[in-house]
Amino acid sequence: MPVDFSKLKQIDKKTALALFITLVLWASAFAGIRAGLKSYEPGHLALLRFLVASLFLLFYGAHKKVRMPDRKDIPMLLVIGLFTITIYHALLSYGEVTVSAGAASLIIGSGPIFTALLAYFFLKEKLKPWGWVGIFISFIGVGLISMGEGNGISFDPRAILVLLAAFSTSLSFVLQKPYLKKYKFVELTVYTFLSGTFFLLIFLPGFVNDIRTASIGATLSIIYLGIFPAGIAYLTWTYVLAKMPVSILSSFLAVSPFFSIIIAWIWLGEIPGIISVIGGIIAILGVTLVNTKGR
Repeated sequence: MPVDFSKLKQIDKKTALALFITLVLWASAFAGIRAGLKSYEPGHLALLRFLVASLFLLFYGAHKKVRMPDRKDIPMLLVIGLFTITIYHALLSYGEVTVSAGAASLIIGSGPIFTALLAYFFLKEKLKPWGWVGIFISFIGVGLISMGEGNGISFDPRAILVLLAAFSTSLSFVLQKPYLKKYKFVELTVYTFLSGTFFLLIFLPGFVNDIRTASIGATLSIIYLGIFPAGIAYLTWTYVLAKMPVSILSSFLAVSPFFSIIIAWIWLGEIPGIISVIGGIIAILGVTLVNTKGR
């Protein structure tokens, strides 16, 4: 099923602005996580981030008079929260213990290859031969990123966690899309955050002690993550997701790593290795091939 890029001509300025805000704020999250990990355990970082985000969205949702979801939808909304928030952000936080911000963003930027595979298996969208070639190229690129994050030229196993996070977020996009026909984007975002944060409570042991001993800078970084890349950016993303086909929208994630590398350089003085950068370019080329020639 080919991607109809002519639909992009129908996107209004408000939607384009929301997409741009999403990409930049999400790009900054990778550096923010690395900053927070200087004082926090990965699970505690994810929990504090989404406690802040959920509090922000509860106030925003009350202002927007968000309604309660239908009881029959609650199980699937819990699943969406699990994949969108809990699994994705826990895996990403644990992965970034050793994987640099720029390299992590490059791996996440390969997420659309999973969207294509999920659409093939579950939505019965066909992949042309060029689509399979693009997926193969993307995985080669991800492999190079993983090799470039080790000491010298060696494999960093935590890169696998980031790759699994990319799969989780791709699956969440597919799961969310049908519910945007029934619920407003603000409502679905609030449901997703509350359910995802609930599952993150598994990291509660030792959480208070981490807050007590953490540096002010690390805590402020996580508060930033909760309000901006989480609270605000997920609102803008869900808004855009309601306006655009998920296959086209997910392809824009390939742009985010370039912002991430610049932000990580300014914020942390951190630049991914040359092998990781080459791998990232290859992975993004594969994603582009999948979404332009392969579907």
